[in-house]
Amino acid sequence: MKKGIILFALLAIIGCKEKQAETYFTAEKALLYFKKVEEICNLDNGRLWGKNLYGPLMFIDRETRRIISNSPDEEGFLKYNNGIYTGVYPRYLLISNSPLHFGGVLFAMAPLPSEEDEFRITARAVHSLFHRFQEMNGLSSSGYNTNNMDEKQARLWIKLEWKALRKAITSEGNERNLAIRDALIFRGANRELYQNDANDENHFENYEGLATFTYTLLGTSTCEEYRTKLFENLDRIYAMQSYARSYGFIHGALYATLLHESGFNFTMINSPNFDLGKAVKELYSIDLPEFCRDVAGSIALNYDIPIINEEEEKRLADIRESVNKQISLFTEKPVVYFALESPYFDFEPENLQSFDTLGTIYNSIRVSDNWGKLTVDKGGCLVSNNFKRLRITAKGFKAERNRISGDGWNLILNDGWEMIVVGPNYYVRKLMP
Repeated sequence: MKKGIILFALLAIIGCKEKQAETYFTAEKALLYFKKVEEICNLDNGRLWGKNLYGPLMFIDRETRRIISNSPDEEGFLKYNNGIYTGVYPRYLLISNSPLHFGGVLFAMAPLPSEEDEFRITARAVHSLFHRFQEMNGLSSSGYNTNNMDEKQARLWIKLEWKALRKAITSEGNERNLAIRDALIFRGANRELYQNDANDENHFENYEGLATFTYTLLGTSTCEEYRTKLFENLDRIYAMQSYARSYGFIHGALYATLLHESGFNFTMINSPNFDLGKAVKELYSIDLPEFCRDVAGSIALNYDIPIINEEEEKRLADIRESVNKQISLFTEKPVVYFALESPYFDFEPENLQSFDTLGTIYNSIRVSDNWGKLTVDKGGCLVSNNFKRLRITAKGFKAERNRISGDGWNLILNDGWEMIVVGPNYYVRKLMP
């Protein structure tokens, strides 16, 4: 499998040559950003995690799939050019912030934003470098499912917990300790309700939450700037219709902030299942009731629970208003069906909505699987909860050899696969012998 990936990458580099489309991320800009990211990492120099995070890093332009790296690979796929190393990212691989083995080297992979934004570029770089650090030190998660966080009761507890954590971070002394206790009570009430999901929640909060904490801390120079960036992130996620793929990015960062401000040694985190909430409880010597739900309801009155209830009722009304249109698009009208065998997903966490047993609608997504690569830019697609099936609208369907498209989506079909018609619908399947 790895040999096949390497051969494909080599053919892409040789056959395609690099697209030289106009971009703000020139070689000169790349050198400046590599230098800035290295300076950010060197300023910390391992104080936070015990190791300097800087290492092999590649930025990737989503449109051209151009790779711009600070380091060569071991097999010569990346070519030296004006102080940087460049190449073409294989089209059947998805672009994400996960670490990537490329040409025998473990790279941090940072997708470039569509427009230049210094903080976003450096933040994505440090974010991806931290995931590389996690991969190298046994802290990378093998996966997690937190769909329970889209249930109304879970969202209520999460919002209450966030309000208490914000108060704790902006308070001192006894007021801070009381707010931490409240946050942990809300956390406990949530976990008492969803006991079987605690490990998945820990994985999410550690993998993405600690990444958010790390890039925000290293990328800011004052406490005020750090808190501003942290709370901007919190407000952005708070407003999302779905928390299933988003809440952990900020949740772990909030608890890590409290740990950091009391001198916690982050090198003690030695497992992707580490419980950040428990660590805060122990560090601040917080006593909790035997059953948190017994007292959580009364405490909630101090954190605007009537307003939160109104927010959640409006969310449900908005979902009901659009659900019939969205669901009918994928269940009643002609659709294209895909069986998912070994999929890779690339999406933004705010661009999705879960619908109970039916699955999750991703408004925009890139999916790579054995059958090829699907890009959905608008209109969405529906993925089953077990990640075994995917469907998109067949409206505007056009096919030309292995390139197939419809309203809002494009598909590049791999050799050995075909699109067949069954009644009004289309199915992707392997060629019959």
